[in-house]
Amino acid sequence: MPPADPETARWFAGQVLPHGPKLHAWLLSRFPTLSDHDDLVQEAFARVLRQRERGAVQSAKALLFAAARNLALDALRRRGVAPTIAITDFGESCVLEATPDAAATLNHQQELAILTEAVRALPERCRQVVMLRHLEGLSHKEIAAQLGISVETVKVQLAKGLRRCAAHFAARGLLREPPPAAKESSA
Repeated sequence: MPPADPETARWFAGQVLPHGPKLHAWLLSRFPTLSDHDDLVQEAFARVLRQRERGAVQSAKALLFAAARNLALDALRRRGVAPTIAITDFGESCVLEATPDAAATLNHQQELAILTEAVRALPERCRQVVMLRHLEGLSHKEIAAQLGISVETVKVQLAKGLRRCAAHFAARGLLREPPPAAKESSA
């Protein structure tokens, strides 16, 4: 189903369609047992277009990947397979809900706002590394090459960013206790 108006078609071609190959590769790596990755990509495209029709889309890529992940998880649920999601995949996994009610949706939106606030509060280099790792899905080596820094610096910046985000969450009551580094600094 192509976009109805030329403006939406231009937006789709520039903001959504270029992510198709990366989305397909990401689905293959995260959900290798699914056989219909092309169908998931197409359905994710359709969901992004429907959302665009309802209103502005702040991040087409984030919405696209979240939609694809939700579709893949739904497919796994239908097959009776429980997926394993790494804790560090907070980038896209934070937008997952099976069938949320109003309270769960509101809670999710608040948590997403706090996550956004936490990432924005990171120092620039640290934020770049966290975003490239968790939103773009790049490896440490790919991030190092893209930013012109060492792989070790990538690892240090990533750990620093995750510690700071965890401390941010703990300060807002989203974690039961602060991360170890935050405990030491507050003592």
